[in-house]
Amino acid sequence: MANKETEPPKGELLDRKDDAPDNAIKDRKTVFTAKRLETVVAILLGVTTLLSAWASWIGHLHGGIQSINFTKSNSMASQGTAEYNLGMQLYLADYMAWNTAKDYYYELEQAKIDGDQAKTDLINEKIKLFEEQNASEILSEGVTWMEENNEDNPFKMPGMAEKYFETAQEDFDQSQELLEEGKRDNSKGDSYLLVTVIYSLTLFLLGIVNTFKDMKNKKVVLTIAIVFLVFGFIYMCTIPLPTGFENMNFFEFNK
Repeated sequence: MANKETEPPKGELLDRKDDAPDNAIKDRKTVFTAKRLETVVAILLGVTTLLSAWASWIGHLHGGIQSINFTKSNSMASQGTAEYNLGMQLYLADYMAWNTAKDYYYELEQAKIDGDQAKTDLINEKIKLFEEQNASEILSEGVTWMEENNEDNPFKMPGMAEKYFETAQEDFDQSQELLEEGKRDNSKGDSYLLVTVIYSLTLFLLGIVNTFKDMKNKKVVLTIAIVFLVFGFIYMCTIPLPTGFENMNFFEFNK
């Protein structure tokens, strides 16, 4: 009789048998358990840290290239200024030489008018010798153009003055190109800095996920962190890498 009294009713036995399968099914349906959530957060923390380090490194590379380009730009600008001064000196020297040579041309015209062939030949030799000793290639080209076009001044040749400053202009153009390239690298470096800020915010959100006790709050914060991570990665992929940088030979790039 004692054994019969200690046995639970049959209805209770059926309820207990039903509870165990229901709980097992409920646990199987729960995807984001506490342990799984911790694992996901740990993985995302590692990925975000690596991406943040990458963005920081590439940003520093852009900053280094920017400094190099600015230095080269200043150097080319200084070289262009020196070339401009040389061109101006050559221009003034040729102008003074022409002022002397045009007197010889007046004498030549007078000898031709007088029909004195010997004097004409003598003045031609005098002009030739003077130009060889005093005229630059630019002035000689201008004199040739003057004679071919029946002009009275070689400096009327189109583009004559610009020829004295062609080298200086090339240096100035190259200096400007380097300056613009440096500005672009500066902008790219700033963009990578913004990416590191986004990754830092992501790391902060991932770090506080497990401080919340309610699972819903954890999921909300984790979702926001993932959104920032994906946005930062996509934005980072749109920013060009430094000039000459290739993933397979970055050791050579740093030589």
